[in-house]
Amino acid sequence: MRALPFSTLLTVLTLLALPVRAELSLLNVSYDVSRELYKDINPAFVAEWQAKKREGITLNQSHGGSSKQALSVAAGLEADVVTMNQSPDIDILVERGALVAADWQRRFPHESAPYTTVSVFLVRRGNPKGLKDWSDLARPGVSVIVPNPKTSGNGRYTYLAAWGQALQKHGGNAAEARKFVAALFKNVPVLDGGGRGATTTFTQRDIGDVLVTFENEAALIADELGNAAFEVVYPPLTIEAAAPVAVVDKVVDKRGTREAATAYLNFLFSPAGQQIIARHHFRPRDPAALKQYAARFPPVRTFTVENALGGWANVQKTHFADGGIYDQIVEQR
Repeated sequence: MRALPFSTLLTVLTLLALPVRAELSLLNVSYDVSRELYKDINPAFVAEWQAKKREGITLNQSHGGSSKQALSVAAGLEADVVTMNQSPDIDILVERGALVAADWQRRFPHESAPYTTVSVFLVRRGNPKGLKDWSDLARPGVSVIVPNPKTSGNGRYTYLAAWGQALQKHGGNAAEARKFVAALFKNVPVLDGGGRGATTTFTQRDIGDVLVTFENEAALIADELGNAAFEVVYPPLTIEAAAPVAVVDKVVDKRGTREAATAYLNFLFSPAGQQIIARHHFRPRDPAALKQYAARFPPVRTFTVENALGGWANVQKTHFADGGIYDQIVEQR
């Protein structure tokens, strides 16, 4: 066999010595009922990234109860980005090891929340218990399905929606609000760890008269199971839930993925991303997308944690800290 020229051999040896770059990948750690959304977001972003950068990228997902997911990241799960349904689940990553920068809400538009949703009631077809408002959920004989507020943002928003509307109904009387929420949670037979688990309990295990969940989850159930079994009820007043996102700074700097992680989250705010968000029944920030899909989003009176309940720091300390009002209510059920 003829020997290779020295210059060619040197080139081959040099190439063999170079490290082989693994395909770029990102891990998005998200909450329970965003699974279907990211199944559509991810391939759209991959196509855009490949067109611009001429390189491949793989998107991996992890889903579960929002607060449980945040604790997994704090404990070492190497998420490049987090896409949650409440800001405390990102703030905890600021507080525990500075995984996320303290100014995370200023890094993307709309305080880093690309969409919102609202809490609604999913009832069985015909609404046999006549459930129309939050007060109906506290009636004797009504079985309410809601995920655990200690592990799920979905459950936390349900608790706060009930508390906030009771405050408005009773002129800001916290004692009356507590009495009402305690009565409602006495009607909760099981506390699932996340929103998807609660959906399974209601739709497949056939437990409960009403599932309190996000608007997009109720729409997904209707899409998958048809309208023959269930219907959606919008209470007269409900809570608006913004879904915040953040780059996990310590992870992206370690893995060298900051550019891709930032581009991924920016895609959520882009016209293309907002279209996908609206198609999945999340309320988009883009006025054009919101107008185009207006039929999916009935007007509803809402309040937020910030404008009606003193902000998340106050809510966390008062209601959801160990030994807080929520723990006291559950212990007395």
